[in-house]
Amino acid sequence: MIVLIIDHENKKIKTKIVYYGPAMSGKTTTVKTLFKLFNLENRISSIETSTGRTLFFDFGNLIFKAAEWTIEVNIWAATGQDYYVETRPTVLRGVDGVVFVADGQRSLLGENLRSWRELKNLLGDDIPVVFCLNKCDLKDIISIEEIKKHINVNSNICFLKTSAIRGINVLEAFRLLMERIFCKK
Repeated sequence: MIVLIIDHENKKIKTKIVYYGPAMSGKTTTVKTLFKLFNLENRISSIETSTGRTLFFDFGNLIFKAAEWTIEVNIWAATGQDYYVETRPTVLRGVDGVVFVADGQRSLLGENLRSWRELKNLLGDDIPVVFCLNKCDLKDIISIEEIKKHINVNSNICFLKTSAIRGINVLEAFRLLMERIFCKK
C-alpha cells in the first residue's frame, strides 16, 4: 500500500523508493547513475565495505518542484548480500515503490528468483514495481519473456532492460515507478 506523506500546509509530498535485488546486480550503480543524471552525485550517501560493496544501504533525496508543490523522493538501495538479510525489512518499511534490479546474466537466474521471492514475501503485491533486467550490455542475457515465465506477474509490474553502468533506461525506470506511485497505474 502506498503511504505518501502529504504536508498540505507546506505543500510538500514525500515518497520512498527502494532499489532491491540480489548482491552485485547493480543496485548501487543504478542509484549513483540516477543521481548523476540529475547532476546531484553529492546527494547520495553510501555505507560501503573496503571493497566497495554496500554494507547496509545507500540513501539519497531527489527534490522536484511541481507547480506550487515540492516532491521529495527518498531513494534507498538495499544490500543484496545474504549476510545483511535482516536489514532489508527495515529498508523496505514505508516504501511506496520498488525498482527491482535483477542481474540479467542467465547464470544468475537462481539468485534473481530467490531475491524476488524474498521481496514478494516481505511486501506482497500491493506496491508498484519496475523490474529492471540489468547488465543488458553483456552477453548471454536472459530475455524479459523468459524471466516473466519464472515469476508471478501482476499489473503493478513493468519490465525494462537496463545497463546501470551505461545509464541505459535508468531514468526511464525511475520515471515509470514515479508514474505508478502518483497515478496508481
